[in-house]
Amino acid sequence: MPGSDQRRPNVLFIMDDQHRYDYLGSAGAEFVSTPNLDRLAERGVRFTHCCSNAPVCAPARTSLASGLNPWRLGAYNNDVFLPASRPTLYKHFRDHGYRVGCVGKLDLAKPDGYNGLYGDRPRTFQWGFTHPEECEGKAHAGRKPVPQGPYGRYLHEKGLLERFHLDYKARNRRRDFMRWIADSALPTEDFEDCYIGRRSAQFIENIPDDFPWFLFVSFVGPHIPFDPPTEYAERYRNADMPDPIPMSHEGKPSWIQKRQEEIPTEHIKMSRRQYCAAIEVIDDQVGLILDALERRGELENTIVIFTSDHGEFLGDHGMYTKTAPHEPALRVPLIVAGPGIPQGVTSGALIELFDLNPTVTELAGLPAQPGLDARSFADVVTGKRTDHRAEVVSFLRQFRMLRDTRYKYIDNVNDIPELYDLHEDPGEERNIAEQLPEVVEDMRARLNKRMIEGDALR
Repeated sequence: MPGSDQRRPNVLFIMDDQHRYDYLGSAGAEFVSTPNLDRLAERGVRFTHCCSNAPVCAPARTSLASGLNPWRLGAYNNDVFLPASRPTLYKHFRDHGYRVGCVGKLDLAKPDGYNGLYGDRPRTFQWGFTHPEECEGKAHAGRKPVPQGPYGRYLHEKGLLERFHLDYKARNRRRDFMRWIADSALPTEDFEDCYIGRRSAQFIENIPDDFPWFLFVSFVGPHIPFDPPTEYAERYRNADMPDPIPMSHEGKPSWIQKRQEEIPTEHIKMSRRQYCAAIEVIDDQVGLILDALERRGELENTIVIFTSDHGEFLGDHGMYTKTAPHEPALRVPLIVAGPGIPQGVTSGALIELFDLNPTVTELAGLPAQPGLDARSFADVVTGKRTDHRAEVVSFLRQFRMLRDTRYKYIDNVNDIPELYDLHEDPGEERNIAEQLPEVVEDMRARLNKRMIEGDALR
């Protein structure tokens, strides 16, 4: 018999890794096929200005899980643990009667490289999961010839782990650009995001219905290497891709200049084709999961969220990966759908990624957690308001950033400041900090105030 909590909505929280905001069909990207994510956007609200609190995996994810600013967690780079003393979003749902599952990458204890053969190492229960299957990232799984988690165990049982490990070992030995964009050495069904999609659908199919559930699905793509299965890569071999934002050292801090390099345009386009193929893999898995939800008859009673932890430069400004606060790495897709949520809406409200923590709590009807830095935007999701934050902040060891609806200010450690007018220069090609010192000073003061809000002002 269903328990008394069954009236509460389920939560399906889907996150992928390193997915920039503008690579969605619903965002106008005709060069990538995302019909299932587009279908989800039609059922809910798509946010166009969601920004990562820290554009690298572990700090972004620990901040989301805890609802705290990354600097309060000591999350300056990827070598971070979520402190055991911190309550989490997942624990909050568990403590209010939810079964809480995960399938995929968590990155809440990045330096600990062993996830357990079944993805249920003891610390996952500490974070609040009742049904964990914490998978390795691709590079993590391919690092050793023995399983480091459930995905490695799966490959080992199929006799594929050695092939996968040798492929990644060979990529790491190469020093040319092609190591990042070669197709997967695995059959499509054994590619990790396909594994995560199947296991997530199975969770929905098999979970008992006597309690509501919260499932955190975390795909490992389209993170580098851009190694989709050949079946998907073939669909994009000759596809036209948008040109990158040009590289320029002028007005850039020295740490950015050191990262920039002249990359042949064709190499950039090849990487973008592979990136799109990896996104289409994920989109198909999202469709598989939503179909399972619909067959279960729970689509209408489930809050569905899709987002990413940070973006990817993809050759813009002569750079790849993330860890800098420019738009390709900073902004991520965000879609929220479910009961009581308007359909087919696009919102330009400024959102910080960790704001999802109190938002999903409020949408599910749970009491708010005390002491969070994150702010709920549930009223924006439900159409009661149109705005959320006046400005957003992002942070890592080498920079602090404040962005409002027009300007972006970047305070680089021991280096020049950057200021961009996002209305006149959306590609962030012209640093105008010297021309507008009064704007720099105002934004620096606002940034400093935000940086102390979690401690001195609480």
